[in-house]
Amino acid sequence: MLHPVVLSGGSGSRLWPLSRQNQPKQFLSLIGDHSLFQETILRASALPDTGAPVTVCADDHRFMVGEQLQAIGVANGAILLEPVARNTAPAIALAALHLVASEPDATMLVLPADHLIEDVEAFRDAVARAAVLADQDWLVTFGIHPDYPETGYGYIDRGDALGVGGFKVGRFVEKPDLATAEGYVAAGTYAWNSGMFLFKAQRYLDELARLAPKILEAARAAYAQASTDLDFIRLGKEAFAASPNDSIDYAVMEKTDRAAVVPVSCGWSDIGSWSSLWAVAERDDDNNRYEGDVISVDTRGSLVRASDRRMIATIGVEDLVIIDTPDATLVARKDRVQDVKMIVDKLKQAGRQEHLFHRKVYRPWGNYDSIDMGERFQVKRIVVKPGGVLSLQKHHKRAEHWIVVSGVAEVTCDDKVFDLHENQSTYIPLGSVHRLRNNGSEPVELIEVQSGNYLGEDDIVRLEDVYGRS
Repeated sequence: MLHPVVLSGGSGSRLWPLSRQNQPKQFLSLIGDHSLFQETILRASALPDTGAPVTVCADDHRFMVGEQLQAIGVANGAILLEPVARNTAPAIALAALHLVASEPDATMLVLPADHLIEDVEAFRDAVARAAVLADQDWLVTFGIHPDYPETGYGYIDRGDALGVGGFKVGRFVEKPDLATAEGYVAAGTYAWNSGMFLFKAQRYLDELARLAPKILEAARAAYAQASTDLDFIRLGKEAFAASPNDSIDYAVMEKTDRAAVVPVSCGWSDIGSWSSLWAVAERDDDNNRYEGDVISVDTRGSLVRASDRRMIATIGVEDLVIIDTPDATLVARKDRVQDVKMIVDKLKQAGRQEHLFHRKVYRPWGNYDSIDMGERFQVKRIVVKPGGVLSLQKHHKRAEHWIVVSGVAEVTCDDKVFDLHENQSTYIPLGSVHRLRNNGSEPVELIEVQSGNYLGEDDIVRLEDVYGRS
């Protein structure tokens, strides 16, 4: 049986301001109704003789992964929580150890969560060819036929043919300059390095033992300390943190003598920038891609994405990217969007929050939207989904006022438990132990007004939490 392993990491910087650290691009619906993560899961789950997907993700993203799997009706094979980020080689090792624990002969199809594949049939055919080579103990990567001399990707030069349309890997090469990339495309033997792999789980572990033993040692120790938390598997933090921070290419694929590549042309993109999203999206006769409420005059070759809160108008512009969100707007030339990380770096240096969170923040119980803020106050619109319950908590530096807009909220405040109905309100004094619960079948919407000398999210002392948060 083939086991999809989806790597769901990322810092959320390349598609800022739409992507953020707490919601990187794989969880966004960029093309179509599903997120890139959901599209990856659905595409892999539709392959023949395939088991439930295993996801490796950051702890902060665990509820997003669980909810997005539930939304598309796909059971998870496991959700492994990386205690710290340690690149792809250790992450894949965790998944391999998990698979061989119950199925020693398991074959794993490793997929980044944030890639787009438009030709699903070509992808299925490539996977079938790669599976034949994996049965022969090859470690297979997928090489994307280069449509143009891209300088943002690594390349793979193929060697001797292996049958079923596969080849030995001649060599991996780093991201080239334009002249070198043009030479690679002209040569006809080079492919873009897609970051997708297929091999037997035990075969990968064997090569790690030989080529990168410290990675395997750390992964084994972390997995030996694994514990179950709701639907998630937590790994030993200190043990995993001791692993080298290496990619699978560097740790294994560039060093093994069993690396193979299956070339494929499947409409692949890693959507690594706003310009690459513009390139794969449907566009109008003026080469524009509009999303949301956009009015344009004499606009060409541009990507304009309006938020749901306001209209964007453009006049006489070309080759621009304009991305609007409730708390930040990006305006950039299309040929400069790779530099969006410079904005993210400036936000970090200034100690700001716009690279970390959207104004609307999702939690396992629902979401909140910070609709106004001043020096000693903050106003939030909070939505608690049916069955959702906030942690039992208290604050040292702020008091809160709650006004229910719709639904019925069960409120705990110190030794009192009472229902709060539509148009009713209550006061949560500073230091009071409190909680809000939605026992109904409809969402509870409320307005929360915080007041105090400090309003940060770290002024939360959780005393009890059904979602296992500290």
